[in-house]
Amino acid sequence: MFKLGDIIEMKKPHACGTNRWEVTRMGMDIKARCLGCGHVVMMPRRDFQKRLKKVLVPAEKVALSAEPNYVDPKQQPHF
Repeated sequence: MFKLGDIIEMKKPHACGTNRWEVTRMGMDIKARCLGCGHVVMMPRRDFQKRLKKVLVPAEKVALSAEPNYVDPKQQPHF
């Protein structure tokens, strides 16, 4: 399915025109950040799974130089 840090594609594009999202939080709710404009959305897992089209790039294979707006989950501070 999908996991933290994956770059995914949703069924409908975002208002900014891009369709690439980064999964930034997982739990009962899923939080994703648009890689085009940086807008963050949070939705219930069930709704997220209905709107998900496919995983474009798994978290292990993301090229940080190719994704300027990507935030590596391994480098995020833990509170």
